[in-house]
Amino acid sequence: MIAKLFAVLSADGVETRAVGGAVRDAILGLRVTEIDLATTAPPQKVMDLAREAGLKAIPTGIEHGTVTVIADGVPFEVTTLRRDIETFGRHAKVAFTKNWEEDARRRDFTLNALYADREGTVFDPLGGYADLMTGRVRFIGKAEDRIKEDYLRILRFFRFNAYYGKGALDADGLKASVKLREGLSQLSAERVAAEIRRLLVAPQAMRGLAALYDYGLLTDILGGVPRLVRLDRLIAIDQAYGLTPDAALRLAALAVFVSEDAERLAARLHLSNAEQAVLELAAGETVKPEDEVSAKEILYRLGADTFRARLLLAWAESGADPHDSHWRSLFTLPERWPAPNFPLRGADLVELGEAKGPEIGELLRRLEAEWIADGFSGSREALIIRAKELSTK
Repeated sequence: MIAKLFAVLSADGVETRAVGGAVRDAILGLRVTEIDLATTAPPQKVMDLAREAGLKAIPTGIEHGTVTVIADGVPFEVTTLRRDIETFGRHAKVAFTKNWEEDARRRDFTLNALYADREGTVFDPLGGYADLMTGRVRFIGKAEDRIKEDYLRILRFFRFNAYYGKGALDADGLKASVKLREGLSQLSAERVAAEIRRLLVAPQAMRGLAALYDYGLLTDILGGVPRLVRLDRLIAIDQAYGLTPDAALRLAALAVFVSEDAERLAARLHLSNAEQAVLELAAGETVKPEDEVSAKEILYRLGADTFRARLLLAWAESGADPHDSHWRSLFTLPERWPAPNFPLRGADLVELGEAKGPEIGELLRRLEAEWIADGFSGSREALIIRAKELSTK
């Protein structure tokens, strides 16, 4: 698929290379999920070559040189080499070029200015390979200039350190990010939230978040004091059992004390209702089942997913070791004990004709409580008999 696209975009003297994240992650042996391409061909030429080969070409950002080519159902962004004429924040007036180094110099970090041809030969015009290997996230050119082009690059600096960084953060990048921190207020909530989500699930999330906190940026972003220790414990539990990181749950551990925090943070970052619901799990009383019997009732009430989420937050709050056998046993309860459904419904009681209106709800709640106390073992028939007994009293 990608070989076919390379072949199509290498006709008529055109030179095309993979660029950015795909090259960076391939060098590190990481899974590559999408491949962006850079080419010497102008956008219209890219579209002509693609269509001549029977591929669909969409001018998704043609004024800035980007065409989306669909090959075997997979979209690839193909962008003509560019150089900036003028910059206006994240927007820029560009001119197309055939100079690979000019294109590289308009990117954010050196480790993102790596290119690879169809044979896999890496082209590294700005020393990005060495920075990638040593874990140095370094801005291209003057850090302040790159940030002023797009203030989101402040958050990207900390996020990329959480993914690829080793040792101390690059001094120039850190100094510029702290100095220009007020620029973050110019960003949309959606863009900030997207970066925070990515940072929260990074392999070294605490590296990036702790640096943001140490230099005074994290409190401004969240609008409150973070709970870094609780988040650190949650991450340790995730890593101990190979759990898939959940950005919303980690944000809850980091930033939510009470329900008002969840509401404020959801509004501040324009989060979805589903994300706010996860944040609410960290508010209020902590779920702390003492034994499996009480844990079963909580699991029955909450459902498996919410039970696991609240238990993880409680585990992190408790300070217990990630390998604590008691907490581990409780966490695996949904796998060992699928919660049953209460076998009785209000309609069953209506048919008895012994209770009416609010009495039905009260009777149903009492029967359910007895059923739970009896170990979830009463059958529908036994519950109906019990309902008749209670109705006649």
